[in-house]
Amino acid sequence: QVQLVESGGGAVRPGGTLRLSCVGSDFSLDSYKIGWFRQVPGKEPEGVSCISSEDSTTYYSDAVSGRFRIIRNKTDNAVYLQMDSLKAEDTAIYCCNADRFWPTVHHMCTNPVNCRNRGTQVTVSS
Repeated sequence: QVQLVESGGGAVRPGGTLRLSCVGSDFSLDSYKIGWFRQVPGKEPEGVSCISSEDSTTYYSDAVSGRFRIIRNKTDNAVYLQMDSLKAEDTAIYCCNADRFWPTVHHMCTNPVNCRNRGTQVTVSS
């Protein structure tokens, strides 16, 4: 099972910016689709953004399209989630996942994974 480490969360005001990091601890992310998911305690997880391994095809949920950007950096062996214009409803635990099963990033992101006991907390509040 691949090990991923998420970081970069924090508390910001509405309109603020955060950059989350997802790093492969002991394996290369190059051959995996990587997805960012978020979950509010007591609610179902939600797919936020996913990026393919081959051609950097991306998927964004309607809730974040135009505000978030997913970036793969092969030198860093990392996938970043740049989050701009943050809103209170973006508050959640954010986690990342690596995948080789789903055929497309759309499939990966619309079948979200649970962020229980992992991830990084993002809190947007005035």
